[in-house]
Amino acid sequence: MAAPATLIRARQLSRVYKLGGGDVHALRGIDCDIAEGGYVAVMGASGSGKSTFMNMLGALDTPSGGELTIAGQSLLNRTPDELAAFRNQTVGFVFQQFNLLPRTPAIDNVALPLLYRGMPAAQRRERAAACLEMVGLGDRMDHHPSQLSGGQQQRVAIARALSNEPRILLADEPTGALDSRTSEDVMDIFDQLNASGITLILVTHEAEVGARARRRIVFRDGRIVEDIQ
Repeated sequence: MAAPATLIRARQLSRVYKLGGGDVHALRGIDCDIAEGGYVAVMGASGSGKSTFMNMLGALDTPSGGELTIAGQSLLNRTPDELAAFRNQTVGFVFQQFNLLPRTPAIDNVALPLLYRGMPAAQRRERAAACLEMVGLGDRMDHHPSQLSGGQQQRVAIARALSNEPRILLADEPTGALDSRTSEDVMDIFDQLNASGITLILVTHEAEVGARARRRIVFRDGRIVEDIQ
């Protein structure tokens, strides 16, 4: 059986921030390949570089040096509009605090990325409904975030991330605001999504969450210090 194709390729990837007249090296010469269909936990203490690495993979930030290629596209020297188009077509995001629009029902929260794509309203609603069904919220489509539990809100956020049919799902501390039982339910959804073929990369400091992944990459001081597969 052939090995999965490389989806993400970083070579000597670096990120330097100018703060207070000095340089802060958030990433220092990262070399890393992630295969299509991978399930990767990115771990490390606060300030280790793990969130900066995720921001690079999601085209939320740009490298100071090195190379970064995702799905055959170089992310260097891209305009903001080009990076936005890449995010909308390739990546789905899940965040710790859900980031849902509070006065908007679940189905419209999920459909929001499709609005930016220019998809007609009827198709947006059909796709959003299908995504909510996928995460077990088919009976909560018209509920506002305030009418949902924390776990349900995170499932809406996952459905929103899936709406644009991404090849990569990036999750930043996705269980950080949830209790242990609800965290298990959310991680079960991630397991199922990865089994369906989506490349899943989650940033976490929780050992139990990291153990669900098939690969763990540990950052310290802007460098990869462990890569366990």
